[in-house]
Amino acid sequence: MGKGENTKVAILDEATELASLVGLGGLTIGSLAAATMLSKSGLYAHFASKESLQVQVLQHAREKFTDVVMRPTIAAPRGEARVREFFDRWITWQSTAFDGGCIFVDAASEFDDQEGPVRDELVRAERDKLESVTLIVGTAVSEGDFRDDVDPEQFAYELEGIVLAHHHARRLMRDGRAEERARRAFDRLVEACRPVAQSA
Repeated sequence: MGKGENTKVAILDEATELASLVGLGGLTIGSLAAATMLSKSGLYAHFASKESLQVQVLQHAREKFTDVVMRPTIAAPRGEARVREFFDRWITWQSTAFDGGCIFVDAASEFDDQEGPVRDELVRAERDKLESVTLIVGTAVSEGDFRDDVDPEQFAYELEGIVLAHHHARRLMRDGRAEERARRAFDRLVEACRPVAQSA
């Protein structure tokens, strides 16, 4: 990676952290210039517009999610162990990736009704994540850890609900038991998917 690319990655690191704190909508070339002590003209050379900056921040965060959550998950043993690895890493991501919480959850609330490239990027990231969860759960079915009649898409939907509830409880309600509650809900979801013989 060249010096220019390293500089841009460092800027995107700062921009993503800033977006987690002020919201993706609050992220501007000007606010990023103030945070990085770089010139606006220099930042425009990298991003051209506020919208381009927002999209690239989402792409940067997605790459980080892939490195921190997805790659280690795929390296875990197939089956329930991989499902658990994904959940553990996703919950940890929410708690530790950025000071302001999960940028994807926050941005979804901001941009769910705003058509355009930023919303499109969010939808792309969400669809890819749900597809990955569906495939991971499918391996648990094929390995015999989960019953044959388990619907991987429904599991992904319910898992998303647990993680969103965790984010809400932890960030807004400041519930010290948020992670404990999320893990209990996840354990119940997994238990309901196991073959009857394993549930006894």
